[in-house]
Amino acid sequence: MKIKIYQVDAFASHVFEGNPAAVCPLNEWLDDEVLQKIAEENNLSETAFFVSSAAGIQLRWFTPRGEVDLCGHATLATAHVLYEHLGFKSPKVKFQTKSGELVVTKNDSGFSMDFPASHPAVIDAPINLLAGLGDVIPKQVIASFDYIIILDSEEAVKNLDPDLSKWLQLDLRGVVVTAVGTDVDFVSRCFFPKLGVDEDPITGSAHCELAPYWSSKLGLSLLTGRQISKRSGIVHCELKGDRVVLTGNAVDYMSGEINI
Repeated sequence: MKIKIYQVDAFASHVFEGNPAAVCPLNEWLDDEVLQKIAEENNLSETAFFVSSAAGIQLRWFTPRGEVDLCGHATLATAHVLYEHLGFKSPKVKFQTKSGELVVTKNDSGFSMDFPASHPAVIDAPINLLAGLGDVIPKQVIASFDYIIILDSEEAVKNLDPDLSKWLQLDLRGVVVTAVGTDVDFVSRCFFPKLGVDEDPITGSAHCELAPYWSSKLGLSLLTGRQISKRSGIVHCELKGDRVVLTGNAVDYMSGEINI
């Protein structure tokens, strides 16, 4: 069997920026074990698989270690493949996912993704979470589907060198570290060691948590976030009640075929 595969740099305007994702269109769903093996072989933070049907486009995401319920950059990459390679013409594409219906709109700014907003709450930080920070003392620790650590400055986020072994057994998806930005509204870094992704370059889904938090702190509904990984990337966020719209661009890196 041959399966078409595209590798796309999401939240990027040029190759080697943003977050790479693999996208595989399928005629029908393969066994989950096969999907997982493909994701493991690709060794990217996410591989997206989708199947088109009369009910809509079903979309799933896999890391090298397992399936996840929500992924922003691989959703953006999938929309890019549909429009740029597979002749999709409608101004909006609706994906059916484990997180409900996700709508992506193609516009002059790139692709805008309408995702559920998640409002973090203040928590007592688990011992292992703090242990991973070493000597760094957070201003605050909050949580949604990730633990979110608020630091004093962009520089502190940039210089953080966490002990990821301490975060392997945490019960939530991962750890997001964030602070007010110097030339953007906020900056962040995202770590998902238990998913096999030590540091994710650009994490769209994390901005579903970050945008509501920073909107409440800064009094803004339109925000610009920069994820300051080695590849770096910009995510434009608009908070709309219980939804958040994330906008970014994507570029092709590679296309080919998988033989299984």
